[in-house]
Amino acid sequence: MTISKLLVANRGEIAARVLRTAKARGLATVVLRHVAEQEGPAHLIADEVAMIDGPTPVAAYLDISQIVAAAKKIGADAVHPGYGFLSENAGFVAALEEAGVTFVGPTSQAIDLMGDKVRARAFVEERGFPVAPSAIEDDDPATFVDRARAVGYPLLIKPSAGGGGKGMRVVREDSALETEIETARREGERYFGDGRLFVERYIESPRHIEVQVMGDGQGNVVHFWERECSIQRRFQKIIEETPSPALSPEQRQEICETAAGIARAVKYRGAGTVEFIYARDGAFYFLEMNTRLQVEHPVTEMVTGFDLVAEQLRVAAGQGLSAAQGDIPQNGHSIELRICAEDAGADFRPAIGDILLLDEPTGEGVRVDSGILDDGKVTTDFDPMLSKLIVHGADRAEAIARARQAVQNYVVLGVTTNTGYLDAILAHPDFASGEVSTGFLAEQAETLTAPGADISDLLMAAAALSDARMVDEVMQIPQMHRKMGGWTN
Repeated sequence: MTISKLLVANRGEIAARVLRTAKARGLATVVLRHVAEQEGPAHLIADEVAMIDGPTPVAAYLDISQIVAAAKKIGADAVHPGYGFLSENAGFVAALEEAGVTFVGPTSQAIDLMGDKVRARAFVEERGFPVAPSAIEDDDPATFVDRARAVGYPLLIKPSAGGGGKGMRVVREDSALETEIETARREGERYFGDGRLFVERYIESPRHIEVQVMGDGQGNVVHFWERECSIQRRFQKIIEETPSPALSPEQRQEICETAAGIARAVKYRGAGTVEFIYARDGAFYFLEMNTRLQVEHPVTEMVTGFDLVAEQLRVAAGQGLSAAQGDIPQNGHSIELRICAEDAGADFRPAIGDILLLDEPTGEGVRVDSGILDDGKVTTDFDPMLSKLIVHGADRAEAIARARQAVQNYVVLGVTTNTGYLDAILAHPDFASGEVSTGFLAEQAETLTAPGADISDLLMAAAALSDARMVDEVMQIPQMHRKMGGWTN
């Protein structure tokens, strides 16, 4: 099978990141663009841009028939879905297959199986892999509440078709159970069009650890080690790193081999992530499998030296895996920060506006996967993530120091960002010691969002002045602050 022309059915930083690898491999490249969408880095990188339309930009990126028609019109051999949008939509895969276009990802059968949390959990449990005690509504809807109580408190309620933390509720008291079930059901119907639920024992102060896997679709699977994703706000990851500071070498081997075993059982094709809840006593339980590339995949690339998009393209083209398990190293430590347009001091309200100045950090061990341009505009049409800042160090201490320096040198004028909040997390002694859980941000909320001097506010005010001389001076400030060693937001 030959792939010569690739359509990236996504936008922003992930589209730009996929396109760079595709072009390096000599492929002709095409990217989508909504008619109302401003030009971004991906549109400048791609050889061609395919315009799409719809009632909203997001609706257009979810329009399967329109995207398949675009792929056929421009003569694409394959489509890479990125993440989000249609990346885990089995119907999209089937439509591409019918059109004779290769999907860079798993089969529709694998997406169907592992994309449904209930089916995936049952599949994993039947094969002897560890899962937390639970109750599934579909097993017997009439007794669901009673079976949920029998699992024991605290409970975590989840929509069966869910993802991204939507509809998840923690219940600690029996008096709240039925109310929270109905709330979770409404949210499941709202976000996923599916109100089915299941509950599982909520593990107190857990860590979230995931394993990157890659399969050839024939049962051959390798893992690219684990990532720690415990720094979450409302179930949304903010900072990711690898290796996990929680695992011993023996635990690392066990959890990674468990993930690879699950992927082998599925005969998985392409890149996927097997996610686990890790308890304080060292036990771990299957959480879900994401049948796509993850936002945080660059930290894995930094410590292994492998380009995961290149691996995806190899497998999709029928070339198989490029490495055996013993050939995949884990060198040094890497941390990723999600740079978002939001105001941490105002309950993380999304920020919008024109980007007056963009000055992204560079240097040894620093990588920025960006989805914005210097004269861009941030709107509410899409997710507020602007870019990913990734660093690599010889060890965790060096990686943290490098991440702090880089985020302090990340300048976006015109919109409020979370750079100061991210720096506060990195500076916290519990983060430095690696003693965190998924509840860390909630527990430290007041400390981490405490108001402080934010130089960006001053710069934005100065840039708004009509005095041309003042604006010119403002444009020199990023260079000045670097000479002075940076600032702390």
